[in-house]
Amino acid sequence: MTDATANTAPAGAGQGSLLIKDSRTAKRNGAEGRFKMYGLIAVCIGIAMLILLLTSILTSGLSAFWQTTIQIEVTLPEEKLDKSGVRDPEVMAKVTTFGYAPLLRDGLEATIAANGIETELSAKDAAELISDESVAQLRNRVLRNPDLIGQTVSVEVMASGRIDGFYKGRVTYASAERDTNISPAQLQLAEALEDKGLLNTSFNWLFLTAPDASDTRPEAAGLGVAILGSLYMMLIVLVLALPIGVAASVYLEEFAPQNRWTDLVEVNISNLAAVPSIVFGILGLAIFINFAGLPQSAPIVGGLVLTLMTLPTIIIATRAALKSVPPSIRDAALGLGASRMQSVFHHVLPLAMPGILTGTILGLAQALGETAPLLLIGMVAFVREYPEAPWEGGLFDPATALPVQVFNWTQRSDPAFVERASGAIIVLLVFLLLMNLTAIFLRRRFERRW
Repeated sequence: MTDATANTAPAGAGQGSLLIKDSRTAKRNGAEGRFKMYGLIAVCIGIAMLILLLTSILTSGLSAFWQTTIQIEVTLPEEKLDKSGVRDPEVMAKVTTFGYAPLLRDGLEATIAANGIETELSAKDAAELISDESVAQLRNRVLRNPDLIGQTVSVEVMASGRIDGFYKGRVTYASAERDTNISPAQLQLAEALEDKGLLNTSFNWLFLTAPDASDTRPEAAGLGVAILGSLYMMLIVLVLALPIGVAASVYLEEFAPQNRWTDLVEVNISNLAAVPSIVFGILGLAIFINFAGLPQSAPIVGGLVLTLMTLPTIIIATRAALKSVPPSIRDAALGLGASRMQSVFHHVLPLAMPGILTGTILGLAQALGETAPLLLIGMVAFVREYPEAPWEGGLFDPATALPVQVFNWTQRSDPAFVERASGAIIVLLVFLLLMNLTAIFLRRRFERRW
């Protein structure tokens, strides 16, 4: 037995054993357990709030994707719609919607009588079940197909906003008694038409393709112009922000000398990423509209403003992706005789591409949801006409954007527009989800391990 082994005290003699928890160890383990519990509670609260938010949006907005329609038989007399008999759409276009409104009213009255439905409503009051937008839709259908004149055709027309709200739970008999836009007798007529199979609720494609509508026709309001406007602006941001941001990042990270000027540029880029978006709207109003003379409410102005706002995000993400490439990649390329530019563009940049694409898509997703800068450049205007294709000057045509359309609808008094706004939020969230999924796919698709 050596001195070292002889002087070693047995376990538990004079000091605490590692196998037995003392009071300090128990206290420390208890603190760690409580911290884990607090973190789990925080995560659960966050998930619960997210579920509550999504539930609220889906509950309010899913009904916007469904529309109540009425099937009626409409007679299209030649003496009212085409007195000349030439069937020329340009000549027939002289008949305005005022000439088609009585046809729908008479068609609904004849349909009610043909199905044996009894009502105390006059023909004018009964016609209030039909949306005013249906008159324009019938006129457009006849102008597209003049051969319909002289026939009795079956037409599926949109129900008015109050009738549509009745089948979505917004309108009741009790509220109809206090509402000047609907009466209980009209609701009874709607139920009678439903019993005869003439009133149905189907998927509302027009919500995704139709333009905005006036305050009196919420059932006809759609997102067609807003979706095109957002698409045009994202196209501009992608074309401008991606090459400029990547080029600036490559220069700052790989070629620029480290001095006070590059430090100043880097600090300003970081500061620009934290600037409120409304400041970029003020900048766009001053430079692109007041100074350059570009038109208000045009995708070109919105795209330029969002490009300025997205550039710092793309530059920061790209520089982080370039920094993640090990220096040994650069050293190996230079050691084999490659130039500085060849090592960057042939080796470093391809390896950093997943991070670059992810940062770009996330920057685009952020720009897609911006509202404040677009309000300052006039994109809150009421726009009914679709912009032309980009190569036909559509980037300079009036348009709006999805977040601005949401803001616009929430400012209107009719409760049906709140439903439309929630539906637009769902569409916007779907676009954002798709963009994030695309970023994940590209990152995993192009990711390389070293």
